[in-house]
Amino acid sequence: MKRIAGIVLALLMVGTLMGCGNEKTALQDGYYTAQAMEYSHGWKEYITILVKGGSIISVEYNAENASGFIKSWDNAYMQTMFHSTGTYPNQYTRYYAGQLLEGQGKEGIDALSGASSSYGSFQKLMAAVLEQAGKGDSSIVFVDTAN
Repeated sequence: MKRIAGIVLALLMVGTLMGCGNEKTALQDGYYTAQAMEYSHGWKEYITILVKGGSIISVEYNAENASGFIKSWDNAYMQTMFHSTGTYPNQYTRYYAGQLLEGQGKEGIDALSGASSSYGSFQKLMAAVLEQAGKGDSSIVFVDTAN
């Protein structure tokens, strides 16, 4: 009887260990940033996440110009973009960041009409920042968002 119990226990342990290899890499605690390599239309997009307890607890997605001014703070740009596309940086950056936070990088991100170019950049930056968080590498990763 002891032998059967030992075999069952060993099989359970092997099954547990094999199951761990199928799980997605856990996110390591810390701050992680992915940034576009180049400026696009005068702006360089970035994502910064904070991971605590293996979960994303904060997401910042935005863009800055060469002087460090944040795109979602640019009221003139907001007015121009809103009138031509129906959305503006402060709206779509929060929308995409909120979806990443809610889905923890495990769910797809829905595109927002009028911000499809930023959606493509966001997808690439998100993949890179999640990869960094999975490795626990807090160095800034630069991403080619143009292609």
